[in-house]
Amino acid sequence: MPYILLIVINAVFVNNFVLSRFLGICPFLGVSKRTETALGMGIAVIFVMGVASVITYAIDLALVAAGLEYLRTIVFILVIAALIQLVEIFVKRFSPSLYSALGVYLPLITTNCAVLGVAIMNVTELSEVNVLYAFVNGVASGIGFTIAILILAGIRERMETADIPAAFKGFPITLLAASIIAMSFAAFSALSF
Repeated sequence: MPYILLIVINAVFVNNFVLSRFLGICPFLGVSKRTETALGMGIAVIFVMGVASVITYAIDLALVAAGLEYLRTIVFILVIAALIQLVEIFVKRFSPSLYSALGVYLPLITTNCAVLGVAIMNVTELSEVNVLYAFVNGVASGIGFTIAILILAGIRERMETADIPAAFKGFPITLLAASIIAMSFAAFSALSF
């Protein structure tokens, strides 16, 4: 149980994929204009990272047994792409408003390097790898992504009514806000283990 807690703290705060590893920046910056959209994207990423972690862990066992470890990246990309298609169909069917709000960013989860990063990290970096730890790491990494995108979305909503100099309006102030958030999460590196 303590190792699971360490995995969660590490994935959410210390090695946050967006703010520490700088993976998944495209949806982080693109979908963070509204908190509702950011939350929808975060939930989708949590689901995809959790399920992809379990599936890719199982597939990796088969690849290692067959001596085909060099196919990890290609196979993981294919599995993640298929999983995203299922999520897209589900969201389109049960939440058309969220589907239209996410727009092109929902299919972009397919190319979200954070999802591929967590799948590869599960099989290469965790010291004690089993399917439970892989799943916990995937879900916690998704939670870390969600926290980061929700913080940025909240800040961006507040900035709409703020008096911002013309040179900083739009994307420049978003990058500044994202960098300040990343610096604040850097304080958690003292918890590194």
